[in-house]
Amino acid sequence: MKIYDVTAPIFNGMPVYKNKPEKQPTIETNTNGHVTESRISMDVHTGTHVDAPLHMINDGETIETIDIEQLVRPVKVFDLTKVDEKVSLKDIEELDIEENDFILFKTKNSWDTEFNFEFIYVAEDAAAHLADKKISGVGIDALGIERAQEGHPTHRSLMGSGVIIMEGLQLKDIEAGQYFMVAAPLKIENTDASPARVLLFDELIG
Repeated sequence: MKIYDVTAPIFNGMPVYKNKPEKQPTIETNTNGHVTESRISMDVHTGTHVDAPLHMINDGETIETIDIEQLVRPVKVFDLTKVDEKVSLKDIEELDIEENDFILFKTKNSWDTEFNFEFIYVAEDAAAHLADKKISGVGIDALGIERAQEGHPTHRSLMGSGVIIMEGLQLKDIEAGQYFMVAAPLKIENTDASPARVLLFDELIG
């Protein structure tokens, strides 16, 4: 069984959303004699992370309300590397997407080594289709699942239907197919997101 770590590394100077300085993590290390201790300060949307409904819905639920069982489960990876600009309905309507699926979209974003202001995102019509399908969750290899859409309809459509959103995956080395996923957000409370370590196994478990 092969394990794939599809998590973005966290470090000073890493890619962050729109290169905003306030989103850049700070890691400080101090050594006193033989004892070294480090402190990290970072946005909860840093790198690979799971969004909670509160992120885009004012009275939405927070990250600890997402059961870990929803993030440790089989997933389907779809190769959309031929898509330009955005993932639209026409790009996914013929894919094998069923109710309760957790799906991951591999796009050209996985080859970006710095923040790309023209990253490929999930368009409103595709999000509505996924919500109608009643999927469990969707992940993408960009630091945002949408851009340039007034009112954030992709987030709101998915979150309003109880669909989990995962962003910042690194899928360059992942082939399309079925995997078993272990996605473990930090066990923090009352926030709108959490960084997560995400592993894919090439054999289904259970």
